[in-house]
Amino acid sequence: MKKKGNSTRLMLALFIAVPLVFPGCKKKEVPQPASAPQPKPVVNATLPIQQQPSSARVVLSAAPQLDFSSKKDPFKPLVAEKQPSAKPEAVSKTSEALPLQSYDVNSFKVSGIIVGMKENRALIVDPAGKGYVVKSGMQIGNNDGRISKISASAVEIVEQYRDEKGQSQKRTVKLTLAKKSKETSR
Repeated sequence: MKKKGNSTRLMLALFIAVPLVFPGCKKKEVPQPASAPQPKPVVNATLPIQQQPSSARVVLSAAPQLDFSSKKDPFKPLVAEKQPSAKPEAVSKTSEALPLQSYDVNSFKVSGIIVGMKENRALIVDPAGKGYVVKSGMQIGNNDGRISKISASAVEIVEQYRDEKGQSQKRTVKLTLAKKSKETSR
């Protein structure tokens, strides 16, 4: 029995010694600070910009350089806005006139008339040989003439002009369609 008593004592000694030698795996609690520390203000420091090498290659060639100075800029608007000037300039009547308004009314020739549509139209040729399709109400001639009527055989134009006395006068000019001759119809 002595053996049994020794083993019991040994077990008892181990139970007492182990907690003394190995204090155990107690979780140590860390005391929390009373107040959170104030965050430091963020300073926006400008970082240097990294230079990226260009992927474009510069090729020097002996080819002649092209000159586009005489070409029209495709990105400019078609209608340029006028800049207000300090002094008003005298604008000539012919500088802003349409090509139809740069010749005398009697110098135009009627080449054809289209009848039967919603509105009659006529083909008029100027002295330079350029043709224009006109309709009632359009301006024509250098005396502020307006097309008043287009019939099947003629175009009537009403012009306003100043006579020798300086009074405004109206006159009606009738441009007739040239008849076809028998020689041209063969």
